Amino acid sequence: MFTLPETNFHFGGDEYIYAEISSDMRVESNFKALAVTAELRKRNIPGIIDIASSNASYLVRYNPDMISARDLLDYLREIDLTKSDPKELNLSVRMVEIPVWYDDPITREYSRRFKNRHESPELTNFEYVMRYNGFHDKEAFIEKHSSTPYLITMVGFLPGTAWHFPLGVEKSDMIQAPKYASPRTQTPARSIGIGGAFNVIYPVNGSGSYQLIGMSAVPVTDIENLLPQVDSHFLARPGDIWKYRPIDESEYKQIRADVEAETFTYRIKQIELSPLEYVEKGNDYIRELTGDF
Repeated sequence: MFTLPETNFHFGGDEYIYAEISSDMRVESNFKALAVTAELRKRNIPGIIDIASSNASYLVRYNPDMISARDLLDYLREIDLTKSDPKELNLSVRMVEIPVWYDDPITREYSRRFKNRHESPELTNFEYVMRYNGFHDKEAFIEKHSSTPYLITMVGFLPGTAWHFPLGVEKSDMIQAPKYASPRTQTPARSIGIGGAFNVIYPVNGSGSYQLIGMSAVPVTDIENLLPQVDSHFLARPGDIWKYRPIDESEYKQIRADVEAETFTYRIKQIELSPLEYVEKGNDYIRELTGDF
């Protein structure tokens, strides 16, 4: 029977235990990190201060005056073992649509502004990612990128930044790109970047090194609680699936106006994600799951 990777545990000073499920990014490892950390929160073990899941690992901060490192490690090993069986990993997550204006003038301008930090200064970031992945037709590239669902594997770095990894695509067929040779000092909020196989939507203006390919029409942070569907300040939740939908300039401006008027409604679908079916069916399961969205 297939089991998920065995976890290696490491002590981090007197307050942290770091659990490494795998040394490289694997979707199955992320499923396990999500399931273990969800179970830890559910148990509400006294002495645990914070729990954070990552791409293929998780971190637990604890109060050593309330629980010993060895006792906590016993808890973690017991929970981690039960979550090594794919049958035990049923995840209730959301599928969220992100309307995006690809190859827009904003990200083209940032490509020009910071071209001296790029290994191919004669190209926009969009053109660079296209060529790097063997595309010569703009629409074919957009179709490939937008038809791929992306798993939110981690939230962090800047508050609200959601690192998302392609689902239902063989590794050799993933859209990927190296980062800037030297990071930009400015990146526009809501711009979509690619670094390695990961995608991000920058939540606010700031530095960045991922290749910019378009602009999300919708915010991924909602600090002022203007959008009722976002029940926290941040749109992303680890384990959610994001799907991009290509839009043109006219629709981009209309959605931006709706957001400003507080009338925009995200397209969101609640789904039950079965890692067991993913293990058994692979990419066919992801296509079944996202086919009507």
